[in-house]
Amino acid sequence: MLSKKQSMGVFGIDAFPVEVEVYASKAFKPKMTLVGLPDASVKESSDRVEAALQNSGFNPPSVAVTVNLAPADRKKEGPVFELPIALGLLEALEVFTVDIPGRYAIVGELALDGRLRRINGTLSMALCCRENGYDGMVVPEENAPEAGVVGELDIIPVRHLTEAVDFLSGRKPIRPVDIDLDALLQKAGRYGIDFSEVRGQEHAKRALEIAAAGGHNVLMTGPPGAGKSMLARRLCTILPGLGFEESLETTRIYSASGMLGRNVPLLAVRPFRSPHHTISDAGLVGGGSNPKPGEISLAHHGILFLDELPEFRRPALEALRQPVENGEATISRANFAITYPAQFMLVAAMNPCRCGYLGHPRRECKCSQYQIARYRSRISGPLLDRIDIQMNVPPVEYRELASKRGGEPSEDIRRRVESARELQTMRFEKNSFFINSRMETRHIRKHCLLEDECRSLLRQAMDQIGLSARTYDKILKVSRTIADLEGAETIKPYHITEAISYRSFDRDGA
Repeated sequence: MLSKKQSMGVFGIDAFPVEVEVYASKAFKPKMTLVGLPDASVKESSDRVEAALQNSGFNPPSVAVTVNLAPADRKKEGPVFELPIALGLLEALEVFTVDIPGRYAIVGELALDGRLRRINGTLSMALCCRENGYDGMVVPEENAPEAGVVGELDIIPVRHLTEAVDFLSGRKPIRPVDIDLDALLQKAGRYGIDFSEVRGQEHAKRALEIAAAGGHNVLMTGPPGAGKSMLARRLCTILPGLGFEESLETTRIYSASGMLGRNVPLLAVRPFRSPHHTISDAGLVGGGSNPKPGEISLAHHGILFLDELPEFRRPALEALRQPVENGEATISRANFAITYPAQFMLVAAMNPCRCGYLGHPRRECKCSQYQIARYRSRISGPLLDRIDIQMNVPPVEYRELASKRGGEPSEDIRRRVESARELQTMRFEKNSFFINSRMETRHIRKHCLLEDECRSLLRQAMDQIGLSARTYDKILKVSRTIADLEGAETIKPYHITEAISYRSFDRDGA
């Protein structure tokens, strides 16, 4: 007898429908054959399915079984098809008959005793089910809250193979999961840190406020202990809250990568990724023999913090150039290409020299000019051009550290950032982006009109500092953001002056 069950596969972070066809026939030599371009992990499913059936009280007769995963021209990965294969085999052997209304996709990994184990990519599968008009999904109990955030689907949580059989046969109704999204976002959308904890560094705080308002990339240069990492980790707290659609996009990446916490069905705060400088190119940008998202995709809609920037491998840093510009990372192989989203804010930190004390008011630098130049040359000019704000972070004075007066809280700064973002959203309502940092040349010419005095200031900066054309555009973008924070319609000379002050590498002749 032939049985057909609907399931879902995942390629990259996108899911696609898979029809699991199971045909059982009498044969001299019992065997289960899987076809339809399965990978090694799918082929191993036959042994787990057989053991799970026997240990769950089902003793199927010795038959030859053929399992086809359609469409046959798409590669199938992972153990997600084990539950539909087992159910399809039981139905093909007439152990039970489906007696529930509706069209359900079935996914799940089987343990040898018939229990259902957690799988990756459930959120993408649920979104695909909704797009393709399914009524619901049968999923492992641990994955139910993750799939339940999608809405418009009945998500049926099951713990054991026998529960799935009882539900599909109509013998045991199972109540779909009910997720309170508002409560979930409110509970999980909190940060345990605040900008008020940072003493001093008012200039750096101002620069990060501008960066948050316009989505600009940042490079902080300063001696060890100046607070660069502390500032970077608190940047998320002044960014606008993560919207529901943004949260879904980011959660999909973590779900498909198997990095979503067991008790975290939906990411409600912006991700902050801080990889070590020994990371490989594939680890940073994505890739590998079985391509996976890299740190830049895990930082989607959040912050990628690269501490000790010159210590990173040069090829890894150069691989950042295109994703920083395009907001996505494409990994190409001989037979396919995968594109992962990567819209992140790049925040980097470094010492001014190898020893870290160049320009320090109290400690002497031991580096020669050659060593300083060599250290800074590890960061290429094209990469620096893609960083909008470059600032010096000096050591904090004792009186500021000992002060009992706290700094401005993140909530107050975030209100100003959100007001500036609202202006940008209205400005770019007919475009595919909504922040100043994503402006292209045609947008800059339209939205960054300059007075004669502003042009004169920029001309002097170009002549004295030797700015590139890309840097010229960066200054205009940052100036536009500074004006937005004030609610000003036009860019003023002091906006230009402040934006130029955030090009420390250019001024230092690096």
